[in-house]
Amino acid sequence: MAKPVPAASKRLFLKANARAEFEAEAMPHLDDLFRTALRMTGDRARADDAVQETYLQAWKSFGQFEKGTNCRAWLFRILFYCVNHQRRKLFRFPLVGDAEEILESTPSGPEPVTEALRDEQILGALDSLPPDYRAAVVLVDVEEFGYKEAAEILGIPIGTVMSRLSRARRKLRELLADTAKSYGIGNRGERKGVRGD
Repeated sequence: MAKPVPAASKRLFLKANARAEFEAEAMPHLDDLFRTALRMTGDRARADDAVQETYLQAWKSFGQFEKGTNCRAWLFRILFYCVNHQRRKLFRFPLVGDAEEILESTPSGPEPVTEALRDEQILGALDSLPPDYRAAVVLVDVEEFGYKEAAEILGIPIGTVMSRLSRARRKLRELLADTAKSYGIGNRGERKGVRGD
């Protein structure tokens, strides 16, 4: 006759099993979450904090996660909640630096258009978007979520996602227009080898 398993041993087994399931479902998305958090916060330390908070909240509520559903989308929804929470806290207690330091970090004029398109230019344009627009672009164009998934992650209607995405893309086209023209992109009516006279 088999001895009954003590309740403490049973709990330890269930906890270890839940940990293994969590690691298998959630941990593969760590890099994607960090990249998005960094893009949304603009600061490595705050991105680390947001991702850590995301995983903490996900672990606490992992029992409510339905197996077979999109864990990546679930984690991104938690991440955007955490980033927005951080942002609200920052606005309550704004950090004010030394006035001289702020003046030194302010560019004195527009940067010249470079000869080669660099990732920094694209990322800079993306960073200059308002946070709501940036979130839509990051989710749909960078992380390749569908409109419906992005709407669920952000907790907004799908039409709002589409509107923000349209406005964000228009703004990015404006910000990157000079750079694109230097590569011959977007020059309507101007084709190589064709003269207009």
